[in-house]
Amino acid sequence: MRSVLKLVALLALVVAGYLAFKPVPIDPAPWITTPNAGLTGPFAPNSLLADADSIALPGAGPEDLTVGADGALYTGLIGGAVVRIDRTTGEVRTIANTNGRPLGLRFDAAGDLVIADALKGIVAVRPNGELRTLVALGDTKLHFPDALDVAPDGVLWFSDASQRWDTRTGGLMDFWESRPSGRLLRHDPRVGETRVVLDSIDFANGVAVGPAGAWLLLNETMAGRIIRYWITGPRAGTRETFLEGLPGLPDNIGYDGHGLFWVALYAPRTAAVTRIRALPPWLRKVIYRIPERLRLSEADRYGMILGIDTLGQVRYNLQDPSGRVHSTTTAVAVNDTLYVGSLSLAVLARLRLPATP
Repeated sequence: MRSVLKLVALLALVVAGYLAFKPVPIDPAPWITTPNAGLTGPFAPNSLLADADSIALPGAGPEDLTVGADGALYTGLIGGAVVRIDRTTGEVRTIANTNGRPLGLRFDAAGDLVIADALKGIVAVRPNGELRTLVALGDTKLHFPDALDVAPDGVLWFSDASQRWDTRTGGLMDFWESRPSGRLLRHDPRVGETRVVLDSIDFANGVAVGPAGAWLLLNETMAGRIIRYWITGPRAGTRETFLEGLPGLPDNIGYDGHGLFWVALYAPRTAAVTRIRALPPWLRKVIYRIPERLRLSEADRYGMILGIDTLGQVRYNLQDPSGRVHSTTTAVAVNDTLYVGSLSLAVLARLRLPATP
């Protein structure tokens, strides 16, 4: 019996030593919990998004969507394919391949499709399919290009999600560490100048230039909030909180040109996830040492899209608690139809918008 007790004690010491001292890749920092309204008020739960049908794609991961001058949808897929989707026939055609991971994308005034590619930098696809690099990975320490938008004056505004981790971890390590290192950058293609305008963002994500190019919105994913950055006017160069307390992790955001921003929430900000991130750094290290299959490692499968006006008021709240439409990362409205992309699904969700917001 005494030998058994000694063996148990030895095993306990080994486990304790493993949990306390095994080297880990993360270096956590203290985190102050940010507001979370939960699924209440304007974010009250519903199943409106669950009614969506789908358009099949030749690959997974339509992380962002944009509409071309031809009325077609364009997106990028895992593996680098950039595809055009005919909204009427559903025909999907590959127009280019970055051989990287195309994330955010928008058309510029010349008709080039500008792409934030997590593995290549900021690249542009000409109408003939030719690729050219605008901002190479590493330029201005560009590490994780994520999303972008084109201002009326032609300036590109884009996010660098993290200076510490890249697309291979998809924000997971930034969650564990809580060391905000995301950035907002601007690139002026007329002079080839790129500069940083904001830093220390807690995973910088979607970017959308607002009315008349006076300001833009930037999603701060891990904080569950949207930042407004003023481009022109007396407040130019300053930032403020536009909307906080989001019940999910905001991914991409797009402006429809008519007073409405579409925001995709990747997953809910659950109480369990918040508790883990709020733990002392040393305890987060201990939990990280637990085998992945035994600890919380995947976000809940829940779809959520918000339509927000220029005053920060929620006009549309579309959810899928069933998880059929999940990992939602982008949404774009064309007339009365909303198209929704995902980080992992191999389809676009398509939904007729409610007649009344």
